[in-house]
Amino acid sequence: MKYALKEQELKESSAASGEGRANLNAPDIHAPALSLRVHALRSSLYEELHNRPSPIIDGACQISHFTVMLDGSNSAMLDHLTDLCRRYSVPAPAANSSCMYQDFGGFELRWERHLEFANFTFITRDCKPFADDSLAFIPKDWLLSMPGELVVAVNLAVIEDAPSEADLHRWFEGQRLTGSRIAEDRSRVWTAFKLHSDGFGRILLNNRGLNSQQTGRLIQRLYEIETYRLMSLMALPIAREMGAELSRIEMALAKLNQSISEIDVDKDERSLLQELSHLAAGVERHRSEKNFRFSAAVAYHDLVQDRLLQLREESISGMQTLQEFLDRRLTPGIKTCNSVRDRLEDLSRRIHRTTSLLRTRVDLSIQEQNQHLLSSMNRRSQLQLRLQQTVEGLSVVAIGYYLVGLLGILFSGIYAAGVPFDVSLAKGIAVPVVLLAVFGGVRSVKKRITRRSQDGKHTK
Repeated sequence: MKYALKEQELKESSAASGEGRANLNAPDIHAPALSLRVHALRSSLYEELHNRPSPIIDGACQISHFTVMLDGSNSAMLDHLTDLCRRYSVPAPAANSSCMYQDFGGFELRWERHLEFANFTFITRDCKPFADDSLAFIPKDWLLSMPGELVVAVNLAVIEDAPSEADLHRWFEGQRLTGSRIAEDRSRVWTAFKLHSDGFGRILLNNRGLNSQQTGRLIQRLYEIETYRLMSLMALPIAREMGAELSRIEMALAKLNQSISEIDVDKDERSLLQELSHLAAGVERHRSEKNFRFSAAVAYHDLVQDRLLQLREESISGMQTLQEFLDRRLTPGIKTCNSVRDRLEDLSRRIHRTTSLLRTRVDLSIQEQNQHLLSSMNRRSQLQLRLQQTVEGLSVVAIGYYLVGLLGILFSGIYAAGVPFDVSLAKGIAVPVVLLAVFGGVRSVKKRITRRSQDGKHTK
């Protein structure tokens, strides 16, 4: 019962863990007739396809797999992993590592960091399936101080002899099983997709002819299915909680639409627009907070479906396959998440349309008010013009009256000086002449002021 990571894989893991990525400046290509300058990321792009290789498993073993949600700080996780490496005097991962594969002597650890979670996979040997001492080599205080929140904890046992019904009943504590034949019946898999008395999920793999590389790939697909199915369901509680909130928003939007359709001149359209803005802000807040979770659920579900197809399952008599079970239980939950996301997007579009409609009504109302205001201002301008013309006429008469009075004094003085003429006749003749002169002067001053005003506007 032997299992190990081959020397080649250890080299690959060393490169994947960061030591091989330290120099991103790829060397230039030199040949007798060719010298090219290559892209700085060329080497890392080549290595990306070999990142996170599957383990190479020989014989029976037990694998304990953990998935921990990251708290946003990668340094804490790396410090925690470095602490374990220091305790066992093994090389620690580099600061920019996204994975590490290392033999610790009594167990092997495979650590992988993803976008929002990290995987810890411990491989141990010489232990019975689902034994309590499978993690005895791992310090308990180190496990308790692991940063982040645990989402997945599953024990996967690899056996070489076919299990009996009694073994399956004992190992899975009498729970209903799902299982299938894999790779043309060269292996068989059983699981209950439930937590057991030790708090772990359990998967049993009976190797019936797979080589070490095929076994490692199969094991990787199985714990990826367990990881991705739980990560995809992270959005389901959020979708259920949002159902009532979306119903409330939909009812409020329906009432607003009814108010808009029945709006009258006494109704304040701006208050309706303010209520609509509050609804829009609430919907956009939900979109910004929840859309990533819903999109991630779809992506994780797609990965589950992809890994299930890679298993190429064949049914065991009397049992559901993993594909059948997850299609019946997991897919409806993902569809619920998609439905809530679609409702959220539809609400956003409906609120946008209602807002546009109400803004149009408000704009029309403002334009109507502006037209009334302009009409009122026009009437006032006409009244002011008439009043101005009246004042101008009275001013001409008043100025003419005073000028005629002054001329009368002048005529009287001339008559007293001995010049014989009729003073009254002279004053009568002077009246129209004075009025015409005053009227002409006022008109000239008015035209000059108007022309200067227009010249000033053109200059601006």
